[in-house]
Amino acid sequence: MKRWRLLACAMLACASMAAGAHNFHMGIADISYNAASGSTEVVHTYTGHDVEALLTNLYQRRFDLGQEDSEAALRRYVDKQFYLVAPDGKRLRLNWVGMKVNADNVLIFQEIEHTRLAPATRIHNQLLIDFLPSQRNTLNVQDSGSVQTLMFDRQNTELPIRQAPLYP
Repeated sequence: MKRWRLLACAMLACASMAAGAHNFHMGIADISYNAASGSTEVVHTYTGHDVEALLTNLYQRRFDLGQEDSEAALRRYVDKQFYLVAPDGKRLRLNWVGMKVNADNVLIFQEIEHTRLAPATRIHNQLLIDFLPSQRNTLNVQDSGSVQTLMFDRQNTELPIRQAPLYP
């Protein structure tokens, strides 16, 4: 009887750990034009433990996102997996501004100095999609009060900004 109770407790403990792990992976990013600076600003938000798992998988060692070497590793990954392509086919220069880490999330800040995105600019967003099969990334593009929302997943990793705004 004692063994059955221990087995039942062990099964309940395993079930509760599995229920606590999330299996829905999502990120969100906002791109907006800052008229005061004349620059386009990008802010990404991703789940901290997904980013840590990604970096651990890429570099085969544990990462603490609060450390400088973690920021450099994440920057290399973001530069490879997120970029914008102008209508003429040239990749736009995204500057890394920095990142902020809290208990749950990682916020990544980038900008394209002195540039306003042109219609038909293509956005490539494969952040975490290459690592987590169920990853979905939502990206909101805001310019002059209009907002366009783009959804990225394994089938859609590069999408254009539409010529007409979603909301006039």
